[in-house]
Formats: sequence, C-alpha cells, structure tokens
Amino acid sequence: MNRIKRIFLIFTLLSCSVLSGFAQDATDFFLHTIQKGENLYSIASMYKVSKEDIIKLNPGSDRVIYTGKALKIPQKTVQKKDDIFYTIKPGDTLYRLSVDYKVSTQAIMRANPGLSAQNFRSGQVIRIPKTSEQDVQQEIVKRQQEDDLIQSDIRPAVKPRCKEMHKVKRRETIFSVSRKYGITEQELINANPELKDGMKKGMFVCIPYPKETSQKEDIAEIIENPFVVDNPPTDSEVFKELEEEVSYKALSTIKTAIILPFLPENGHRGESMRMIEFYEGFLLAVDSLKRSGVSVDMYVYDSGKTEYSINTILSKPELKEMNIIVGPLYQVQIKPLAEFTQKNNIRLVIPFSAKTDVVFNNPSIYQINTPQSYLYSEVYQNFARKFANPNVIFVNAQQYDNGKEEFIKGFKQDLDTRSIAYKHVAVTDSVGSLATKLNPQKANIFVPTSGKDVTLIELIPKLTQLVERYPELNISMFGYPEWQTYTRDHIDNYFKLDTYFYSSFYTNNLLPAAKSFTRSYHKWYSKEMIDTYPRYGMLGFDIGYFFIKGLSIYGTALETRLKDLHLDPIQTGFNFNRVNTWGGFVNKKVFFVHFNRNYELVKIDFD
Repeated sequence: MNRIKRIFLIFTLLSCSVLSGFAQDATDFFLHTIQKGENLYSIASMYKVSKEDIIKLNPGSDRVIYTGKALKIPQKTVQKKDDIFYTIKPGDTLYRLSVDYKVSTQAIMRANPGLSAQNFRSGQVIRIPKTSEQDVQQEIVKRQQEDDLIQSDIRPAVKPRCKEMHKVKRRETIFSVSRKYGITEQELINANPELKDGMKKGMFVCIPYPKETSQKEDIAEIIENPFVVDNPPTDSEVFKELEEEVSYKALSTIKTAIILPFLPENGHRGESMRMIEFYEGFLLAVDSLKRSGVSVDMYVYDSGKTEYSINTILSKPELKEMNIIVGPLYQVQIKPLAEFTQKNNIRLVIPFSAKTDVVFNNPSIYQINTPQSYLYSEVYQNFARKFANPNVIFVNAQQYDNGKEEFIKGFKQDLDTRSIAYKHVAVTDSVGSLATKLNPQKANIFVPTSGKDVTLIELIPKLTQLVERYPELNISMFGYPEWQTYTRDHIDNYFKLDTYFYSSFYTNNLLPAAKSFTRSYHKWYSKEMIDTYPRYGMLGFDIGYFFIKGLSIYGTALETRLKDLHLDPIQTGFNFNRVNTWGGFVNKKVFFVHFNRNYELVKIDFD
C-alpha cells in the first residue's frame, strides 16, 4: 500500500471516529463552585441556562447562595455536536481529559484562554470542545510520523525465523523462558512444537521474534484514540508547550477605534455631550502617548442608536484590522459588536454598561463598569478588612431607593456569614433613639438604605448631634458612590462624621495629576468638563492610556500581563479578572474614600 493510499485509509476511518463524539456521555448536570461576586443571573448567563433551571436542581438557591458552595448546573448539551462543561475532579490532568474526550490538549486550552497551571484544579469548570475532524487528522499524522507507521513500499528484508537459540538450564520452564524474552508461552510453543512433550535441561529452543502488530492494526488503534501516547505529558509540560507555541508579537502601531453616539438624537443632547467629552479625554491620552513615542492610528465612528447603524459600521473593511475597539453606549448594539470582535480576535472595551452578559462567554471583552454583584462583593470584603467586628446600624430611609435594595440585602447576608450583628433604625427616629443603638466598645457605622441626597439632608443633623453628644465614641457614616456629587453641600459634615463611601471612580481635584489634566483639557477645548459622576473626560483619558500603553508594552501578550501593568489613573480604578476560563474580563477595582476628622481626604486602595 503506497503512502497516498495509507493516508486515504486513515482519513476514511477517522471520519467515522469523529462522528462518535465524546468518549464520555455528558451527565445531566455538572457542579459549579460559586465564586465571589457571582449570583444566579451571572451563573445562568455563564452557562446559557435559565435561573429557573438552576433553582429546579438547587431548591432554595433563589433565596440565597454562598461563596464556596457547589451548585448543580444542568448540562444543556445533550447532543454530542457541541461543547460541554466539565468540572475538574481530583487527579484529573489535561492529558487524561484529552484521551477521555478524544480532543487534543491544545484544543482544550484554546477553548479556555484563561486556563493556567495555577487554576487547573479540582472544582474548576472548563469547556471541553467538540471533537474536530481537523484536530484528529493533525494528531494522527503527528502520531504516524512519530511512530514511523507510514513507510515506503520497499519490501522489508527477510528475517530468520529465530531471533536466537536458548539452551535450557536447570529448573527453567516454558513460562520462565517466554517471560525472559518478552513473548507468550504459546508463541514459544508454536516455534518449538516439541515443547508439547515438556522442556528438559540442555535442550536448545528457538526464540522467535515478538509477534509484530500489523500496520493496519496499529492504524486502527491510533484511529480509535489518536490522543493516547506512551509517555503521557504532565500538566506543567502541556502548559509550557502551549506557551511556547503561542506567537506573541509587538505592535508597532496600535490601531484603535471608538464607536459611540456623538450626534444628538431625539433631544438627547446631554448624552451626546458626555460621549464627546469621553472622546476628548481619550484624545488627550493618545497625544500624551504619542509624545512618548507610541504610534497610534485612530478611527472614530458615530454609532447612532440602533442595531442597523452599528451593523453598517461593522461592514467597513478597515474595522477588521483594529487591535482594540472602545464602545458602544447602547445595550442593543453590544451583542453584534461583541460577536464581531470575537470573530476577528479584537479586544472590545465596554466603558459604560454594567448589565451586559456577553462578558461571560466572550474572551475578547473588557467590561469597565463593574457588574453590580461583583462590585458589591468587593465592597463587603473590603468593609470587613477595614472594620473589625463593627456595630453596624442600618438607617431605613423614608424614600425607597430601588437601586440599593440588592446592596443592603447582600450586605446583611455577608455580615451574617461573618457572624457580625447589626441593628436597624429609621431616619425619622430621634437622636435619643439613635443613641440607644450605640456600642461604646466598637466602631459604630451608620449605613443609610438610600443613597439619595434627601436622605443625607435628614440624617446628617442627627448624626452630627450624636457625635457632639458622645465625642468619646467611634461614630462613622458609610455610603455610596453618588455621595461624591453632593460633596460641595456636605463636605464639612462629611469630615465631622468620619464619612466613608465606596467607588470605582474617584479623583481628588487637588491632586497634581487631576489638576494637570484639568488644565490640559481646558487648554485644548476651551471649556470645563461637565460636573458629573464620573467625569467623562477623565474616564476617556484613563481608558485610552491604560489599554494603548498596555498594548505598546506587551503587544498581543497583554491578556497574560495585565497584573504587571502598573499605572496611576486619574479617576478610574482598574483590576481586571476573567469571569471564567473561557470568558472575558470584568473590572473589580473598588476603593473607599474617607473624610476623616482631621479634615484629611484619603482614598483607600485595598490592592
């Protein structure tokens, strides 16, 4: 059989093999260990199932779930044509999964770009890709080459029947001799029929060559599972090999696109002004980087408001050449833009929306505005790090604040988990009633259930009286990012009440970096920035500087070096973490802003 015929036979057989799918049938469910910041919505989005499906398998999970606990997740992929999810078990290795599921270790790694030697551990969920015919073909050819099974048509030399002659020694048996030469007893008897009458000392017996497996049998064995090898690699070897295979390259010019709605529609002039200010700040970052020697090509598109308008932009041929795209603003445009960037291996930075689920299944996504559940989880953890066993007093507001209901609920659950007791008062209660909730041995932290200014206006005078009445006690107020927009009205009381609030965006306008940026912005555009939270000009600058600087330093290796990128943004905190091994990045940066009684303003960074 010539070489071409052999390869044809191999590929004919493997086409049947690929159709057999996974070596192991997907079970009805797999286990997901709940990570910090995850909720039912994020977990359901991650695995593309409904919350109802999860609740059905995990009764009570609709009321509360706890970090570190395992949830049963329905394995929706019942047919063998799609990827499945797999929970790593003790003793699992990448090689073992490769063999069991008939897929290369490289394919598993490609399906899980966030997988590493550090997080390949028991309980971690990964995606197992469907068996690719091309993947199997490549592996078979590789095995054929390694084992030298594809041979020329040269007729092999005739070998003698006996490999050697063995003189039987005292007490030797058919079993001991066959074992000594690595053959079976039957093979030894077949070569020496006289042994049927027994083996005697001094006899010379023919030791045959070990039975050779036919090439056809060898091919069939490889076809059955081409990923089985004689010397299985360790996980460290697999990860190291993949790192060496991946081709990272420097980027001489960073091609950057901004896709945002710049032209006002239907009277939304304020929205348009904020987007323009964001772009203006981004341009200042580009100018700063260009002056330091970084080459940047900028492409700017007005996105409009519809899916149709974004699709028109995506049809432009130059867009496929981008290294990074920033945008969009509107929710309806996120999915098509995310699909485009994933298909073309382009990073997509979503600067505004915190309510998109594309990040859970798209490794190209960077979500700047931290999803609510992740943000709150970071706040709870940092609160516990800052205050050891405090006396927490929740102040029920008169005005219902829908946006804070989830925060307060999660805060109480976290305090329960840490065995920290808390109390309740109403904002309408008298100063005397509030005083009864104080604990002289602990830090007394008042937490309003609303972030609205009207609640502060009602609460601050009473807390101020408490502080004046009990100066020896430790009394503080803890609240929300929007409190920074009320600073002009309450700054003196913020200091008197030892006030804290959490935020992912904050700048002290008196700091040198902020003052320098403000001067530059005014010089370039002859106007002041809009007084909003956050400042859109500063947000644009921080995002532009962070990503373009990162790409200029690390090139296409940026994703693996994010923790090494140490910059000092003016307003925006950055701490990117993958949501899972196959998804994108969310920004988990949260810091506390503290107005202390020494009239010092401190930004507390917990990283």
